[in-house]
Amino acid sequence: MSNQKKNPLIRLYIINCAIGFVLSAIFIALLLWFDVMGLGGLISRSEDAYLAVFVMWVLNGTVFGSVQFAIVIMGMAEKDDDGNRGTGLRIPMFMAHSAPAPIDKPRTEKRRS
Repeated sequence: MSNQKKNPLIRLYIINCAIGFVLSAIFIALLLWFDVMGLGGLISRSEDAYLAVFVMWVLNGTVFGSVQFAIVIMGMAEKDDDGNRGTGLRIPMFMAHSAPAPIDKPRTEKRRS
């Protein structure tokens, strides 16, 4: 197994997940240090403080790792002949037409109170 080359996409995913978990650890440390919304004091008085910090770290690490990986993957888009990245499914400006919205006559009746 060690002779085989790993897929570069899997390696990229693992690296970005590790970066996400490091960012999560920094985020949780700052969150507890600055006692945002009393969270640091609440966790410090709890019997299950280690479990609470571990769960926050894992859940935030999953989110941060996923976002980190998505940013890197989207940044790998190929450039067009003009040097610009593709526009995806956006409607080009010359095709987007705006039409005036119809306006109804104002009501003359007064509301009953």
